[in-house]
Amino acid sequence: MSIGFIQDDLELKLLVLYIMDRAAGPITFLQLFELALCDAGVDYFSLTQAVDHMVATGQLIKEEDRYSITDKGRRNSQICESSLPRSVRRHCDENLVQVNQAIQQEAQVRTQIMDREDGTATLCLTLNDSTSSLLHLALLTPGRSQAEAWASAFQKDPSALYLNIIKLLDAPKEDAT
Repeated sequence: MSIGFIQDDLELKLLVLYIMDRAAGPITFLQLFELALCDAGVDYFSLTQAVDHMVATGQLIKEEDRYSITDKGRRNSQICESSLPRSVRRHCDENLVQVNQAIQQEAQVRTQIMDREDGTATLCLTLNDSTSSLLHLALLTPGRSQAEAWASAFQKDPSALYLNIIKLLDAPKEDAT
């Protein structure tokens, strides 16, 4: 059995703060757990207790199903990060690359479904780059299931919709004579 560098509750909390300080945005508990598994000393139940305590002490906040670091947590992380072994920090940094890319893509591609009283639904699609909004489109759909299908297709390949709209708008117009 492999023994990790994380041996106690304090070290686990430092690891959580290190991860949260470097996450590109709010993350789920599952994402945090997967990132924390960079050390063999981490287990699910200890991590759950540590995260709950850190929320209660104002170092993390939980909004819906995602956690983010507070200013207090960020200060504590920066003060104590050198207490984590370099190998643990390196593994965390490597694992964060993929998670941060997913967080950034999620922030750039958003969908929202709003049910309407008549059984139809409005699907809002948003595509942003790093500095501005490229596309914001609201579509009336026959119902939630259709809106969910279109939202899924948009999330898989948002640039396809954007480029097809541009092609349609750039298409030469035929004379109506």
